Amino acid sequence: MPLHASLTAPTERLADDDITAAVERFIFTKKGMTTPLIDVATHDGIVELTGFAGTLLERERATALAQAVRGVRGVINEVVVRATDVPDAALLSAVEAALSRDPATTGYNVRCHASSGEVTVEGAVQSWAEQQLVLQALRGVRGVTAIRNRLDVHRGEITNTDAEITIQIRELLDWDIRVQSELVSIRTAHGVVHLAGTVGTPAERDFVVATAYQAGATHVNARDLFVARWALDKALRREKFVLRADEDVAQAVRDALRLDPRVRAFGPTVRVRDGVATLAGAVSNLLAQQAAERDAENIVGVREVHNLLQVETHYPAPDAATQQHIKAALACDAYVGPYTFTVNVSNGKVQLYGTVNAHFEQERAADVAAGVTGVVTLDNHVQAGPAAASADPISAPADGHPEPDYALEQRLRSHYYWSALLHDQDVDIRVHEGRVTLLGTVDTHWQRRVAAQHARACGARDVNNHLRLASWG
Repeated sequence: MPLHASLTAPTERLADDDITAAVERFIFTKKGMTTPLIDVATHDGIVELTGFAGTLLERERATALAQAVRGVRGVINEVVVRATDVPDAALLSAVEAALSRDPATTGYNVRCHASSGEVTVEGAVQSWAEQQLVLQALRGVRGVTAIRNRLDVHRGEITNTDAEITIQIRELLDWDIRVQSELVSIRTAHGVVHLAGTVGTPAERDFVVATAYQAGATHVNARDLFVARWALDKALRREKFVLRADEDVAQAVRDALRLDPRVRAFGPTVRVRDGVATLAGAVSNLLAQQAAERDAENIVGVREVHNLLQVETHYPAPDAATQQHIKAALACDAYVGPYTFTVNVSNGKVQLYGTVNAHFEQERAADVAAGVTGVVTLDNHVQAGPAAASADPISAPADGHPEPDYALEQRLRSHYYWSALLHDQDVDIRVHEGRVTLLGTVDTHWQRRVAAQHARACGARDVNNHLRLASWG
């Protein structure tokens, strides 16, 4: 019989010791982390991470995982990156290849230098978002321990006035499902944006700051933007999700796509009917197609996305070249580099095979392959090996037998209880022979995705995600 449980929480108590334990569990259940080498301490809701990480991505991932825990007001990351030594020339070649393979960054006017694991990137980009794409590509390269960012952002001759920057930030926040914008005040003077108010999590605070830069801020002062648990109250967000006119929703989606450097150049057609957004047109790469769908899902009022975008390349790369580029990208990736993959390519359609230790690495391999120019579609046949079924070293059985369903269910309940995103959502869990079925409702597509990610991270063999979006009226 399936095991059913609601998310009834134990007595509310978010003491520092409990937060520390929750952060440790979040890190322990997420693959791609050198967990024994990272120590966690909490003081008045501020989490301090110390120790060592094997990659720059792992260090940043530790911050993100800690920020996702309810009760965390801030994260201080003192983790030191100790990566495998890569000769300077080889590292430089790897980062240059990473920028060249990415369809978005391949044409950017940037150059890199490498010295003892530290990469310095120089040049000019057109926006803060483009700068972030460059840094993201560099972080994913094996052997990179630090990045010195010397990129200049050239915004062109036409720049927004202070009033226009403020208005754009407000509109972006109002339409984005990831932030409670009414609790944030915005003021702009001489291009510098001053943020004040309260948000529910450190991740939400970082997102508000990023949105300000995305809107054209030259600098952001968020000294008066605080994190408090009461700002997570679901009742505060009811007005955010009131029914919106379809054309207003469509315009918000178009605005989001115009700000995404992966999508902007293609100008997808956007139509919304009864909350269902349809994206049509052509893009030149698979990452742009995927990014457009995520951008649309993050808009208030979008209940479903029909992604009809076609990947069309004017000058298709030879399949052999695409295959070689994918293999090279996988080999130098900070997470999946040690694994062996088989890559088949036919007319830009990629089939990816291999075995990794965890679902996270399975998804990472697909993301890396999708980021290569010339990929039109991707079928991910990579298997997560036995280690993925015992993601939590604290709870995993030592005798080699599958753990009882109730153990997986309890671990997942604990994850949802401590998740800042999911603790107050109407989620039911059913577990049968290691397979998790999620039922009930959540507020956003984002929470739906995260709920499934938690289930996989906790050791689910498979996840049937039947969560629906709540109706706010």
